[in-house]
Amino acid sequence: MKIKIRAPRNRTLDLSAQEIEIYRKRLIYANNNLSDCRNKIICGDAFGVLGKLPENSFDLLFADPPYNLTKDFGANSFRQTSLDAYENWLDSWLSKTIKLLKPTASIYICGDWRSASAIQRVGLKYFGLQNRITWEREKGRGALRNWKNAAEDIWFFTVSDDYVFNLENVKTKRKVLAPYRENGKPKDWHEEESGNFRLTSPSNLWTDLTVPFWSMPENTAHPTQKPEKLLAKIILASTNESDLILDPFSGSGTTAVAAKKLSRDFVGIEADERFCLLAEKRLDLAENNKTIQGFADGVFWERNTKKNLHG
Repeated sequence: MKIKIRAPRNRTLDLSAQEIEIYRKRLIYANNNLSDCRNKIICGDAFGVLGKLPENSFDLLFADPPYNLTKDFGANSFRQTSLDAYENWLDSWLSKTIKLLKPTASIYICGDWRSASAIQRVGLKYFGLQNRITWEREKGRGALRNWKNAAEDIWFFTVSDDYVFNLENVKTKRKVLAPYRENGKPKDWHEEESGNFRLTSPSNLWTDLTVPFWSMPENTAHPTQKPEKLLAKIILASTNESDLILDPFSGSGTTAVAAKKLSRDFVGIEADERFCLLAEKRLDLAENNKTIQGFADGVFWERNTKKNLHG
């Protein structure tokens, strides 16, 4: 068998046999006692695990469930179904999270254009709808008879009208292309050696994200991995330090890693053991490396405006 040699700049995370044994000992499995699961990755199915978690404990729920598409996720798979059936599937796990959330908690649910109406309808059964974020995916294949899919949505709900939103923590630093001066001084922008910049309030249209790819150190083999920068925006906006975050479809652990880097606590649930192990490796790496690509100096940088930041 021909051994495939990785390109020199390919930084996609993988696991050695030794690492698998080390990280497997750190996992909690669904049949374990889950009363002490803070800052743990739980290997198991969300449907069985959610009912075992402590009630009224979580400040933020971030859910990136399988979209209504036929897709394989490591050892698991999801098959496209009718919109009604998908809506019932969403309800079957989201309803289990209600008692786990604090009255001040926020909920973010990822989806695409096919699942939009189902997410909105199910979410509104239990929570108040605050917004829908649309973020640009610069990757994706073109289509001969349709528009290229280049965007996904994140639905923002809250348990009540009393919720956290740290506006100052999530401003975007953008280049000023036509700087305006008043009495000779910059108006609403400032000069730096590297250019002219303005801090802008965050909108519900995110065009500054880079989907992880092979030369980025956060990249894994997970087919729908979200950027750490995306999670950092949500975590900084909707939680405070030491708050507890729940991710019932943890994948390769992006939510947990971003939470750790930003001094928040987490509980991640993932059915595929290999993705759980990758999450543990990423959490290990985060012990000594707190950087998040695209986030530096306390602000989110517009893509390609600061060196060494990939979006």
